Amino acid sequence: MGKTSRFGAGLVLALAMGGLTACATDDSTTAAPAPSATTAASAPAATSGLTMTDPWIKAADEGMTAAFGTLVNGGTTDITVVSAATAVSPMMELHETTMVNGAMQMQPKQGGFTIPAGGEHVLEPGGDHIMMMGLTTPVKAGDQVPMTLTLGDGSTVQFTAVGKPFTGAQESYAPGAHGGAMPSMSAGAHS
Repeated sequence: MGKTSRFGAGLVLALAMGGLTACATDDSTTAAPAPSATTAASAPAATSGLTMTDPWIKAADEGMTAAFGTLVNGGTTDITVVSAATAVSPMMELHETTMVNGAMQMQPKQGGFTIPAGGEHVLEPGGDHIMMMGLTTPVKAGDQVPMTLTLGDGSTVQFTAVGKPFTGAQESYAPGAHGGAMPSMSAGAHS
């Protein structure tokens, strides 16, 4: 073996031994490196188990409408949806429907929708739903509308809902809902 070959082999052996020694050190005394943008983007989020099945939006030309479907949590921890967004509506709220004085009324859902680990949460006309107010673009039957849900941990879930015709349930807004910004009206106009 020549002098250059022995030097190269020695260098490779020294680097390999240094690598093994580094693996054997106690990590508790050294700070972990900050994750790179690539690492952070590829790491699965704790809430990555949330999906929306059969998402749809009641077709509407203007004003208000609502989105429905089933939120499915395939993860091992509870997930809370705290808000929703889409380009066709500047104001969205997570709503629940409750019985008040013998009539069904919609109101913002305090704390959002919590989907238990391994469970699901149905969004349906006459029940919980995603309210869309002040439509900027009509939602026609067959339209594909991208939507984003924000979860309690700050992560997001995206899905596309399809516009469908629907005549609606018959609930109304709770007095004072929407900070007084929206008038009372029956759900037939939106959900």
